Amino acid sequence: MAAGLLLEIRRGTQSALLVIREADPPSSPVDVSVAADRVEVKSGGSCEAVTLPPEVRLAPSSCRGLRRLPGDGLHLRMCLSCPPPGADLVSTWRESLKPQKNYVFYCQSCGDVIVKDRKLLRVLPLPSENWSALVEEWCCHPNPFARSTLHPQHGDCFLGETFFLINSGSESHVPEFPTCCSETGHHTSQSHSNLKSKENTRVVCKRCKTMLGETVSSDTIKYYVTEVIIQPSNGSFSPKPRSQFIQSMVAQCLVELSSAKSTFRFTLKGDNGKIFILIWLLNSDTLLVESSGSSSSHGVFTPFGDIFMPSSGPVRTWNAVKVLYQPCIKSRNKELHF
Repeated sequence: MAAGLLLEIRRGTQSALLVIREADPPSSPVDVSVAADRVEVKSGGSCEAVTLPPEVRLAPSSCRGLRRLPGDGLHLRMCLSCPPPGADLVSTWRESLKPQKNYVFYCQSCGDVIVKDRKLLRVLPLPSENWSALVEEWCCHPNPFARSTLHPQHGDCFLGETFFLINSGSESHVPEFPTCCSETGHHTSQSHSNLKSKENTRVVCKRCKTMLGETVSSDTIKYYVTEVIIQPSNGSFSPKPRSQFIQSMVAQCLVELSSAKSTFRFTLKGDNGKIFILIWLLNSDTLLVESSGSSSSHGVFTPFGDIFMPSSGPVRTWNAVKVLYQPCIKSRNKELHF
């Protein structure tokens, strides 16, 4: 038996859900033993013992609700014998940018330099989406901002919810702007014309051709936070696995937006504005510890398999957000209203 184990801890309730994942349905009874610092699973002649990180201690007498879910494994709920560690205060990408400092912009996918040694004179947050529509509710006269645009000047960096704007007038390295080519050669359709215009504004990395953002005006570029890494000029670039980076950025955005807008429902849209996935944020106070399982008799909990865990070093828990998602696939979920 090579069982994978997942421990999902909730800070708010000081409770935990232990999931014992099975590669194959067991042919013999499974015996689960829970100690304060250890979980042991026996089946047939095999035994797998997993040691918990030192900051996690279980209350064995509180175990309840053991059940097996087909395709998932054994589920067992319990309480913690001591409060879990608090969340690490890690600065978000919005908090890490400071004015009067020099930064280098890198392509997250390949590490190529996008903007060299840019000094940010001002770092300012942009108003939330649809802010101009709300102005009409506040003013008793016509919207005074109707004809104004929020475009950064030289040295400015404007921070949006999932993007940032910079002035491209003095870039040391300007990404290439690909030319859109039509397969049919006809441009009479209005929708095709709009698509062509949209594609012509895309900003892509010269090395790996990944889409990094889009041009907003002749001197303003919008970069997506999931595609660009910004680091101080005096620092060194340390690439992160793509999956780890995307999960971290999406989690940051969900938590920030949920707190700012008091909502737990979100949508992901494509370039054409079409919604392709619905997301519900269930909680953001979760700690996860995971063991992928092995054929050896002893193992140690490792979070998220090999993706987040370094090859060496102490075992520790990881902050996580828990979401429910629903893909919006053609001919499915037509009854969903978001």
